[in-house]
Amino acid sequence: MNVPDFDITAVEVADHGVLKLTFADGLSGEVDVLGRMRGPVFERARTPEGFREVHVAEGTVAWPGGADLAPDTLYERVRSGTWPADVIAA
Repeated sequence: MNVPDFDITAVEVADHGVLKLTFADGLSGEVDVLGRMRGPVFERARTPEGFREVHVAEGTVAWPGGADLAPDTLYERVRSGTWPADVIAA
């Protein structure tokens, strides 16, 4: 069984709050992440200026000050169009 490589290899800002992501396995797409950027660590990153400071660090997206998002969650959002917490078991 092939396990997806959740590492993010490239990030671009598509719009304020929206990132275009490319993963190590070639999957790519846009994700609106602004609603997922909660807590004081994201205070600057939520601003238009701060959001543009996004970069790839250790396989995920990060901002100055230690803010980052889980790459596996972003992968699932790009792959399926839903956030993992939004998936309801049948």
